[in-house]
Amino acid sequence: MDKIDYVVIGAGVVGLAIARKLAVIGNDVIIIEKETAIGTETSSRNSEVIHAGIYYSTNSLKAKLCVQGNQLLYEYCEQHNVDFKRCGKLIVATNNNQIKELQALQRQASANNVPPLTWLDKDQVTALEPELNATCALLSPSTGIIDSHGYMLALQGDLEANGGMIALNSPVQSAKLTAEGIILTIAGDEPFQLLAKKVINCAGLYATQLAQNFAGLPKQYIPKEYYAKGSYFSLAKRAPFSHLIYPVPEAGGLGVHLTLDLAGQARFGPDVEWITELDYSVDQQRCNKFYAAIRNYWPNLPDDTLQAAYSGIRPKITPQGATAADFRIDSSTTHGVNGLINLFAIESPGLTASLAIADYVVTLL
Repeated sequence: MDKIDYVVIGAGVVGLAIARKLAVIGNDVIIIEKETAIGTETSSRNSEVIHAGIYYSTNSLKAKLCVQGNQLLYEYCEQHNVDFKRCGKLIVATNNNQIKELQALQRQASANNVPPLTWLDKDQVTALEPELNATCALLSPSTGIIDSHGYMLALQGDLEANGGMIALNSPVQSAKLTAEGIILTIAGDEPFQLLAKKVINCAGLYATQLAQNFAGLPKQYIPKEYYAKGSYFSLAKRAPFSHLIYPVPEAGGLGVHLTLDLAGQARFGPDVEWITELDYSVDQQRCNKFYAAIRNYWPNLPDDTLQAAYSGIRPKITPQGATAADFRIDSSTTHGVNGLINLFAIESPGLTASLAIADYVVTLL
């Protein structure tokens, strides 16, 4: 049986960041990935936004790791020639009833040590974005956009340059926790077993299912998974905006917001649809609700300009109607199993926080 020091399960953006960090500081590490390529699910089905850390509860992992990760990610992109743009974001109040919500967000951002947000009155908003309908807005200068695939390729390159490896098309079937380490049984074209001293379960949407197959892990430390699907629609014309545009948050997500890709193409979403099975299809009919939501802040959105684009699924561990859970990163101090770290509920802002999550996991190891 082959032996190795570290195994990271899952080659999404967070798994890549963790494995890359372990390799850079001199560890023997391999990523085990069930798909045929890196980052094929949650990591490539999001808004590609570099978040500031505004919305999350003070002292939560989401808040701390997002704010740290924001700075680390911009530095990494500059050093590794990953395309990004620090375009800024406007969070808009479209009526007087939402002003208090904006004020609360500004206080929350300050409590989270987010770079200061600028309060804009109606005239200042119009000067920045003439097409925008807003009573007032908050400008977040540290919010941006990134080429997420380019970023993941850079992480992979760093990992491999430092001696790390990725085994694709290699689904982990089960794990047995022993005194010598963790024995992983891996399927695929050539099934094999691997004895690892330490394992990081970073399987995203499949993390809870995978944990169920870890013989020796007490079941009370495995949360139930829930899926919150988000559909995106692209705009079939050039958008008249240069900033990302967000309404005030709604239950389960941040509302139907406008994001831009690096080419300037606008897309709207994600919405929130609770599902029980993984399904990435996009129902064109869902855009009917998008029009009304978008016209709250962009009244001149033309008819018949939204086209189904793609969807992503948030890996939740709380059900519909419950407060969204914090990132959950369980080490032996939580579950009592030496050498195992489970990452659950790594949804947004996981992409932004990825490098900071990697640093945090390494401290736990």
